[in-house]
Amino acid sequence: MSTAGTGAVGGLDRFFEISARGSTMSREVRGGLATFFTMAYIVVLNPLILGGKGDITGAMLPMAALAAGTALVAGLLTILMGVWGRFPLALAAGLGVNALVALEIAPKMTWADAMGLVVIEGVIIGILVLTGLRTAVFHSVPMQLKTAIGVGIGLFLAIIGFVDAGFVRSTGTGSPPIGMGINGTIITWPGLVFVVGLLLTAVLVARKVKGAILIGIVASTVLAIIVEAVAKVGPSFVDGKPNPAGWSLNVPSVPTKWVAVPDLSLLGHFNVLGGWKTAGPIVVIMFVFTLLLTDFFDTMGTMVAVAQEGGMLQEDGTVPRTREILLVDSIAAAAGGAASTSSNTSYIESAAGVAEGARTGFANLVTGGLFLLAMFLAPLVTVVPFEAASTALVIVGFLMMTSVRNIDWTDYEIGIPAFLTIVVMPFTYSISNGIGAGVISYVLIKLAKGKVRDVHPLLWAVALLFVVYFLRGVLEKAIF
Repeated sequence: MSTAGTGAVGGLDRFFEISARGSTMSREVRGGLATFFTMAYIVVLNPLILGGKGDITGAMLPMAALAAGTALVAGLLTILMGVWGRFPLALAAGLGVNALVALEIAPKMTWADAMGLVVIEGVIIGILVLTGLRTAVFHSVPMQLKTAIGVGIGLFLAIIGFVDAGFVRSTGTGSPPIGMGINGTIITWPGLVFVVGLLLTAVLVARKVKGAILIGIVASTVLAIIVEAVAKVGPSFVDGKPNPAGWSLNVPSVPTKWVAVPDLSLLGHFNVLGGWKTAGPIVVIMFVFTLLLTDFFDTMGTMVAVAQEGGMLQEDGTVPRTREILLVDSIAAAAGGAASTSSNTSYIESAAGVAEGARTGFANLVTGGLFLLAMFLAPLVTVVPFEAASTALVIVGFLMMTSVRNIDWTDYEIGIPAFLTIVVMPFTYSISNGIGAGVISYVLIKLAKGKVRDVHPLLWAVALLFVVYFLRGVLEKAIF
């Protein structure tokens, strides 16, 4: 019995290269748990984004089916990434892409047609991976610009954490556009929970306590449940009216119902040809191009940032098993469309798991398994409020920001593009926008200084595509 168990563990160790990457089974489990808890919100948030809008016929997608489908695809593809890509990168419905599908694409066609375009986009990305083009583009990006992408994503994560927790809010005025809390003060119970949780996590990380980020999330959640039980804070919206002092997204409380049968009725509800007839080929091509470009570079940036955080970048700045990682990601994009949950993509929240010690795909088995359980245990997923989970995002943002020291700021040819990459991501809430700003400025500066040969030929094509990407608003107005 003992020998068999040791053999099984040894087999897993060799397959996932756990020891070879300086990790342990316990670290992988902690990392998988941390990643799940920092991105479990998507099971609740994705249905709110996709289910809150109607298509061209006014039809709306059922929330319960969206939640189940979101958890199912996230679980299966995260596990596939772990087994095939062997990299601690979790996947789920992409934020930003789901908003694009709900707000821009669905109103011009049916939901089935819109999800059909997502499937098309995933297939195209898969072809680009199989032909080697997507990997070649990744290698064409200068190493210091890749570093800037990771730093920018770290800053982006931090601002996401602050905003989701309500620590940073819109002021509703032109100047300043954002501020701290409500009218410049933290006067809410949720805000207090976030601050206490953030400081606790910071202390634990500084003291190098094992499981610091996960402990911070759990402790913050417990505190949130106690606060809600005593103060009866309630949600951020009550009867359709805003409650600024309420909890963001989830109200922390012990659920009265623990298990629910998943509704998988939306699986396979897509049509790859319908949109071409309803909206016309030009509009469809523009939508597919936008989806393609967003997914294409979001994943590349996320992959580098996660590898950078865990010290897993190879000497040439590449990520181990890049081709396999990108291929799984492309499958996830198509799978998300096929399940009517929008394109699935790699999540930067995976960096929370890496910060907890995850270095291999074994952590994905934990994260993916929890997502599959979330189909049945949806009530438990809603226990963790943003105010608790966001503490991890801010701390991970700090950890990722530390790589900024590897950029040569005295060389303006790389320093300026790196700076634009870093600041555009959080200021525009888009990884793709940051990468685009960095690539375009890098190519332009090299051209202006007569150093055309320093730019990889593929990077010229990428820069041109990003120019089209940034001009898409003008192009869409001209088309529509």
